[in-house]
Amino acid sequence: MERREFLQMSVAAGAYAILGTPGRAAAGNDEPWFDRPMRWAQLVLVENDPGSAPAQHGSDPAAGGSVPAEPGRFDPDFWLDYFRRVHADAACLSAGGVVAYYPTKVPLHHRSAWLEDSDPFGYLVRGCRKMGMAVIARTDPHATWDNVQQAHPDWIAVEANGQPRRHWSSPELWVTCALGPYNFEFMTQVHREIMDLYRLNGIFSNRWAGSGLCYCEHCIHNFKAFSGMDLPRTTDRQSPTYRKYQQWNVERLRELWFLWDRTIREVRPAARYIPNGFPDNVVTGKLSDIFFTDHQGRSGMIPPWSNGKRAKELRATMGMKPLGGIFSIGLEEAYRWKDSVQSEAEIRTWVAEGTASNMRPWFVKFAGTIYDKRWLDVVEKIYDWHHRCERYLRNTAPLARVAMVYSEQTRRYYGGQRWQERSGGHELGMYHALIEARVPFEMVNDQLLDAEHLKPFKLLSLPNIAALSEAQCEQLRQFVRGGGSLVATFETSLYDEQGKRRQDFGLADLFGVSFNDKVEGPMRNSYLRLRSDPGTSRFHPVLAGLEDAYRIINGIYRLDVKPQLDFPSPVTLIPSYPDLPMEHVYPRVPDPDTHELYLREIGSSRIAYVPWDIDRTFWEIMNADHGRLLGNIVRWALNEEPVVQVTGRGVLDIAVWRQKQSMTVHLVNLTNPMMMKGPFRELIPIDKQEVRIRVPQDAKVEKARLLVSDMAPEYKTADGIVTLTVPSVLDHEVIALDLSS
Repeated sequence: MERREFLQMSVAAGAYAILGTPGRAAAGNDEPWFDRPMRWAQLVLVENDPGSAPAQHGSDPAAGGSVPAEPGRFDPDFWLDYFRRVHADAACLSAGGVVAYYPTKVPLHHRSAWLEDSDPFGYLVRGCRKMGMAVIARTDPHATWDNVQQAHPDWIAVEANGQPRRHWSSPELWVTCALGPYNFEFMTQVHREIMDLYRLNGIFSNRWAGSGLCYCEHCIHNFKAFSGMDLPRTTDRQSPTYRKYQQWNVERLRELWFLWDRTIREVRPAARYIPNGFPDNVVTGKLSDIFFTDHQGRSGMIPPWSNGKRAKELRATMGMKPLGGIFSIGLEEAYRWKDSVQSEAEIRTWVAEGTASNMRPWFVKFAGTIYDKRWLDVVEKIYDWHHRCERYLRNTAPLARVAMVYSEQTRRYYGGQRWQERSGGHELGMYHALIEARVPFEMVNDQLLDAEHLKPFKLLSLPNIAALSEAQCEQLRQFVRGGGSLVATFETSLYDEQGKRRQDFGLADLFGVSFNDKVEGPMRNSYLRLRSDPGTSRFHPVLAGLEDAYRIINGIYRLDVKPQLDFPSPVTLIPSYPDLPMEHVYPRVPDPDTHELYLREIGSSRIAYVPWDIDRTFWEIMNADHGRLLGNIVRWALNEEPVVQVTGRGVLDIAVWRQKQSMTVHLVNLTNPMMMKGPFRELIPIDKQEVRIRVPQDAKVEKARLLVSDMAPEYKTADGIVTLTVPSVLDHEVIALDLSS
C-alpha cells in the first residue's frame, strides 16, 4: 500500500467504501462463525502507531523484508503479511475506547493524535477479510482524557476519600467507572458506531470490568437501590456488605455484557460481545458462544501448567465451545515491560500447555512497531505446526476419567481463621500432584455437580472444597451411588455455601468420620507412621514406593476427627515433639492409633478422606513423599484401568482427547530447572516414554502418528490397549491414533 493511500482514507470515503457496500459486507456472513477460527492474531496499537512520518522499510515486507523499528512508523502491510504467513484465521484489532484508530464521529471519543485522515483499523480489517479471516475489534474503556472528565465528571471513578481517580500509570488520564454512564452510554455508542461502520464478527473489551471499588455518585445510588446499604469500605470476604457488593457487581457487569452484546447483534446477528474475563465462570460458560483466557504468561512463582489450569476451569463451564488462549510474546512481570520479548522455550511451553488443554492459540503483540524480532519465527513455527495438524486439534471431547473440583464460592466465602490462610494452596498442590502422578484430568465447577456434568468421570478430587451446600453434598452422594469415587482433604464440606461452619461435615456419611471440633496446628516436627497390614505384612497400594519409609513428614494443620466405622490404618499420626535442642528431638509418647488417612469402599466406589492439609503442604514444601502419597491415593480410588499410562523419566502434563475420527494423547514436557520460576532458558528433552492407551470400545486403530516429531511409531494392539514408545519429548509431543468404527 502506498503511504499516501493509507493517509487519505478519510471519513468522507466511509468504512463501507473500504469494506464494500453494507449488503455485500453482510452477505453470507451471518452464520455462526465461532468454531471456525483456530489461530488468532492480536495487534494492540499504541497512539503514535499511525504516525505521519514516512516509513523507512529495508525491503518489501510481503517478501519477508525488514521491519520498521521506530515509533510512529507503523506498517499495516507487514502485519497483514505476517498474519498470512502464520496461517492466522482470525484477528483482534485495536479500534477504540481510550484511543480511536478509526475516524470516529462519537463526541468525546478521542482520536489518535497521529490519525490525521487515515483509518488504520479499517485498512487492517479489509486486509484480513481479503484473506478470509474473522475479525473482532478491541476496545479499552478503562481510562479517558481531561476533556471527558471536565464534561462528565460523574463518569470518572472515585476513591474512598471522594477524590476522582487519576490513572496509576498515565497520570494525564483518568480512570473511568465501569458500572456507570461512561460504559452504559458512551461506550455503547462507540460499539454501535464500530459495528455500523465495519460489521465485524464481534467486539472484545480489555479492562472493561472496573479497577476496584468505585465511590462515584452512580455506584453509591445504584448499590443503595440494590441492597439498601452504603458501599463497603473493606474488601474483607467475611464482611456482609462486601459480599452483597460482590453480588451487585456481578449483576451489574452481566447487565452491561447483555447491553453491549444486544447492541452489536442489532447490527449483525452473528456477532458477539466478548468480555475480557467475568467474575463468575458459570455465567461465562452459560452466556458465551466463544471466549478467551487472558492469562498471557508466567510471573513470580507461577508454574507453566497454569495456562492449562485456566483453560480447564473455563471448559468446566463452557464445555467444548471454542476457547482462545491469549499469550504474550513478552514478559508478564509486575514491572510491566510491555515491549519485551520472552524466550523461545518459555513461549513454546506456555502455548503447548494451552494447546494440550484445548485452547486455540492467540498471540498478542503490543504496539505496531517492533523493537525485538526474535519472537516472529517462534510464533510462525508454532502456528505452522498447528495449521498442519489442525484436524487432530479439533477435539470433540476429553477422555480423562479424573476431575478436580474447584469452588468459586469457597474462594469467596471461606477464610478468617489462621489455618485457612493461603487456602489456594490446596488447589494448586492437588493440581501439581496430579501432574507429577501423570494422571490425565479435567476440572469441574462446584456449581455444576449434576449427573450430566459428572457423567464422563469415575473419580472426583476435592482439595479442601470447604463451602458446599446441602444440595451439592447430595449431588456428590448421587455420584458415589452411581459408582463414582472421591478423594477429599481437610475441611471439605465443613461449611455451607455461605461459609458458615456446620456442626459436622456435610459429607460425614461418605467420609465415615465426624469432626471433633478441634483444629491442631501449626504443627512442628510431626510425622506420619506408614504401616503394613498386621495380618499379611503387605503394604496398602497407597504406600507404593514408600515401603521402606517408617515415617514421612506430616502436614502443618490437621483436623481432629472421630471415625464412625472400622478403617484400615496404613497412615497414622506421630504427634509433635521438641525440635530443639537436638539432644531432645525424640518422641515423648508412643505412637497413637490415630488415623491420618481414611479409606473405604462402597460397592465399586472408593472414598479417601485426608484430615490434614496434605495438598497445601505439598504446594508449600514440595515434599516428594506427599506428592507420591497423593498420586497413589488417586490411583487407588480410581479403581479402573487408566485411559493412558506413560512410564519414563521427567515431569509430563498428559491430556487425552477424542476427535471425530481419531484420538490424541498430548505429552507436554515440563522437565526444567525453571519449572517453578520462569522463564525457561532452554528446552531440555526427556528420553523414551513407554505409553499404554485404552482405546474406546467402539473403535479400531488404523494408524498411529507422532505429530510433533512427524514419525510413525511401531505399535501393538491387544485387548483394546495400544502400546508404543515415544523416543523423546522436547517441549510437546502428540500421539495421534486414527480410528475407525
